[in-house]
Amino acid sequence: MEFDVVQGDIAAQSADALVNAANTSLRMGSGVAGALKRAAGGGIDDEAVAKGPVELGGVATTDAYELDAEYVIHAAAMPAGGQSTAESIRDATRSALAEADALDCNSLVLPALGCGIAGFDFEDGVGIICEELAAFEPASLSDVRLIAYDEDEYERMRAVAAEVEP
Repeated sequence: MEFDVVQGDIAAQSADALVNAANTSLRMGSGVAGALKRAAGGGIDDEAVAKGPVELGGVATTDAYELDAEYVIHAAAMPAGGQSTAESIRDATRSALAEADALDCNSLVLPALGCGIAGFDFEDGVGIICEELAAFEPASLSDVRLIAYDEDEYERMRAVAAEVEP
């Protein structure tokens, strides 16, 4: 599947679904989760936590509240209080893509799952995500964006994606 690499704030993106970099408890703390929680307004964190915990690599879907999306897919690439692994990033990416497709989404924006506070090497994690994006065969997804917050991450993400893209 083809995908784009973009730079910006995931909470400001317009898409059918936005992916939250979650832990297995689904409690929305800082980083991507914090940005989504602040922009979504009240309720999203409570709804997410009520749907948890989930298995490592699993997902839960909530309403997007005030975000410009229909859904937020909370992808658990790390255990609560723990570190992500190559396997958990791969599983969380696959699960998020499958969930978006099952929800009949056309557009999806996802961050570098497991590469922030979860402690996984950024380039290695982005490489795993890009491999999963490239290999995914969607039924409905046609606009998939991998997002980096700042210019440095964007350039690094683009370089990794250029090596993997189909």
